[in-house]
Amino acid sequence: WICSHQSDLPHVSLAFLAAGCTSLTMSGGDAKFFTSHKRGEVAEWREEINSTDKDVQKNAIKRIIANMSIGKDVSMLFPDVVNRAQTNDVELKKLVYLYLLNYARSQPELTILAVNTFVKDSADPNPLIRALAVRTMGCIRVEKITEYLCDPLQRTLVDEDPYVRKTAAICVAKLHDINPTLVEDRGFIDQLKELLADSNPMVVANAVAALTEIRDASSSPGDIFQLNANNVYKLLAALNECTEWGQVFILDALASYAPSDAQDASGVIERVTPRLQHANCAVVLSAVKVILSQMSFIHDETETAKLVKKLAPPLVTLLSAESEIQYVALRNINLITQKYPAMLRGEIKVFFCKYNDPIYVKQEKLETMVKLSCPENIDMVLLEFKEYATEVDVDFVRKSVRAIGRCAISIEAAAERCVSILLELIGTKVNYVVQEAIVVIKDIFRRYPNQYEGVIGVLCDSLDTLDEPEAKASMVWIIGEYAERIDNAEELLEAFLDTFLEEAAEVQLQLLTATVKLFLKKPSSGPQRLIQTVLNQATAETDDPDLRDRAYVYWRLLSSDPEAAKDVVLAQKPTIKDDRNVFDPDLLQELLKQIGTLSSVYHKLPSTFVPNVRVRAREGDDDDGASQSHDEPTQQQSAPVNLVDVFGTGPAPAPPAPSGVDLLADLMGTAAVTPTAAPVGDLGRTGVMDLFDTAPVSSSSQHPTKPAQTVLLTSEKSGGLQISGVVVAGPTGPVYDLTFTNQTQASLQGFQLQFNKNAFSLVPAQQPNVGVVAPGTSASVSLPLANTGPSSGPNASHALQVAVKSPSQNNAVFYFSDVVPLESLLIRDAGVSSELFSQQWQSSPEVMRQIGVSLAMSDATAASARLQSTRWHFVTQQAMAGTPYTAIYVSGKLPGPEREQHVLVQVVFAPGAQEVKVAVRSHVQGLAEMVFASLQRVLA
Repeated sequence: WICSHQSDLPHVSLAFLAAGCTSLTMSGGDAKFFTSHKRGEVAEWREEINSTDKDVQKNAIKRIIANMSIGKDVSMLFPDVVNRAQTNDVELKKLVYLYLLNYARSQPELTILAVNTFVKDSADPNPLIRALAVRTMGCIRVEKITEYLCDPLQRTLVDEDPYVRKTAAICVAKLHDINPTLVEDRGFIDQLKELLADSNPMVVANAVAALTEIRDASSSPGDIFQLNANNVYKLLAALNECTEWGQVFILDALASYAPSDAQDASGVIERVTPRLQHANCAVVLSAVKVILSQMSFIHDETETAKLVKKLAPPLVTLLSAESEIQYVALRNINLITQKYPAMLRGEIKVFFCKYNDPIYVKQEKLETMVKLSCPENIDMVLLEFKEYATEVDVDFVRKSVRAIGRCAISIEAAAERCVSILLELIGTKVNYVVQEAIVVIKDIFRRYPNQYEGVIGVLCDSLDTLDEPEAKASMVWIIGEYAERIDNAEELLEAFLDTFLEEAAEVQLQLLTATVKLFLKKPSSGPQRLIQTVLNQATAETDDPDLRDRAYVYWRLLSSDPEAAKDVVLAQKPTIKDDRNVFDPDLLQELLKQIGTLSSVYHKLPSTFVPNVRVRAREGDDDDGASQSHDEPTQQQSAPVNLVDVFGTGPAPAPPAPSGVDLLADLMGTAAVTPTAAPVGDLGRTGVMDLFDTAPVSSSSQHPTKPAQTVLLTSEKSGGLQISGVVVAGPTGPVYDLTFTNQTQASLQGFQLQFNKNAFSLVPAQQPNVGVVAPGTSASVSLPLANTGPSSGPNASHALQVAVKSPSQNNAVFYFSDVVPLESLLIRDAGVSSELFSQQWQSSPEVMRQIGVSLAMSDATAASARLQSTRWHFVTQQAMAGTPYTAIYVSGKLPGPEREQHVLVQVVFAPGAQEVKVAVRSHVQGLAEMVFASLQRVLA
């Protein structure tokens, strides 16, 4: 441990490490090594080092290491200390090796002097010395000596003693970090793979750890470590006899295994399940990670429910450990409960806070209880939160009050009970409790408008106690929103306006908006005076650009068109929901793969906090996703990749190229070579051409039916106007097919549409012209869409938010949301060239998923024709070498406000299976999810 971690601990006392290397216990007598300040001490140390007395030599080297640990330069003694390495005394040898580790980088030339000693020690009869020599050579990160390390390392990898073999396995990973090419050329990786079948479980565990580390750092991870049925069950066999940390290494490797079927996944879960009862929490969390990863391959809901139930007790048990372990467990539980919320709902009492819990544990327990709350247990949870709101820790009390509000927003049936508890808390007159409760009630009003206004009077009685900006802003919002129901709303706002210029920015913004609302709802002389005052102050006496700009907008609206001002300021607002600490499904899936690591504690992907980290996907989630072994990992960073490997045809030796033929040109599809019947995977002239020069499959297959319109706006929400629609592909771009149904008693006409910012900058190219829609009738229109609007950002999303204005209904504005199918956005006849396809395939990150298809579309040829009919550009279709699977490759081009984006897709078909594996490569985040949904619709 010392040798492998010393380089990571530069400020740790090396004398302490030295004492640990020996079999001595650090005592007060060892302090003398730090207190020598004699003149000429270097000469004295040199004399003692060269003494014939072993004890004198040890004391001298200890004194040297002690001075080295406090920053003194003792490198001038390097040759003398190195000479002491030629001894049979293990204690003395450890001390010398510790000195060497510290000065190896600064004295690389002198370090070579010790190489002969290392080589000699690697063949010593004592296995401890053999292992020590190899470990030390691996920790000396000097490239000049790596060549000398290879021969001893190869011997020790097949050593008769398992302790030496397991030490050598880790040394291979360290050597790979220094010189990857040397490790691959000398065959060390193959030797590590052989150690996976070693009879000693600790050797197996270290081999797994080394291979995993090498794979994560390699530019071609698929060639390093491939999990398949054979080596997986070898690892499972070694699992039972490993130490706890060896089990963690093996379980972490198993978490990336993609089983061949549900039965295989169940077998792995059955073998791993006993680890859930382990005393070490790291083993438990790693076992949970393996089970969760394998559950995604089991489609039987009953079986999945049983497995979820099994995971609850071990997770609950972790909460009886130390506070630090509880915190780690809670952070992981918060991730798991987002995926499986019912898992721990019956165990919610376990998450109740104890009086002696640290604040960080209490806060995580609060978050977990909010996530686990449901109508069945909400009463119990609210009683706990109410109790927490009377604690002495102010920060914890605030979070408890907020938790009550979050429960009200999430569970409609509990909203009234939550409001009652909040009113009781306001009645305590505790300042910070009252202010937090007002903030929470404001959110409840937004979630349930026009339901709990009866409490406004109680809130107004607490105005004098408000001194926090957020609470003031919330109260002002409530006054403005319900100004017509508050008799003295003008007086309440005027009290705030007296200190308008001294208030925080968020309070000023709310005061401005609330005053405008008051004026629009009560256009009398009093509100007119207030609005004039606040507009003058906001435009002439403030430096906040947001406040000033908003004031100018309101001023212009009020002076030019008060009705338009009402439409803007008093518009119906969408209800809110509690989405705090809720992750995007894709991000959540990635975080679940990191359970038991720092990533699961930070709730961030490793790439966000570890420089140059490689994101490794599940074994089998690779480019030839349906290969029999399911064993090639995928990395999301670009790296030089052989094009044949990219397309899953497998590596094969290339025959000599015929004269006059440029193999590179053939590879990119630029040479005019006639393809012949050569096996896929052959890198010869014809085999490579097959990748891109296969003739396109006939597109005579049936075309998909036009999608049906769905109801987007119900008549109940719009006073009798119903709107149905769907976005479809038109001749020159997407088209919005809309149907307006009039269920009112009067004719409707003049509808106007406006889109919110969206991922593809879609806006109506014109307004819908449907004429007059008589009562009880419908009118349809096909509205062309353009890509000239504002963009919502760089990430792709199919969400489309629409506002429709109905002039015949008093200029009412209604809102609805729709989904833009990817197939409606694809640009016709816009495929990429073979060369561009290969370049982008190599450099783009990948996302994979299995989707269901209809029986008719389970054939690659028929599916290819269907995809082409929906504007996907066909690239190639080919059988995958050594497997019964067939893969097709297609590309699509999508519009954008600044530049068009390409998306590359591989679809792998298994004979007779109504499920395909889809790999999507694109630099646009979120686009893969749209592709999966689109292919699910097209191939269903």
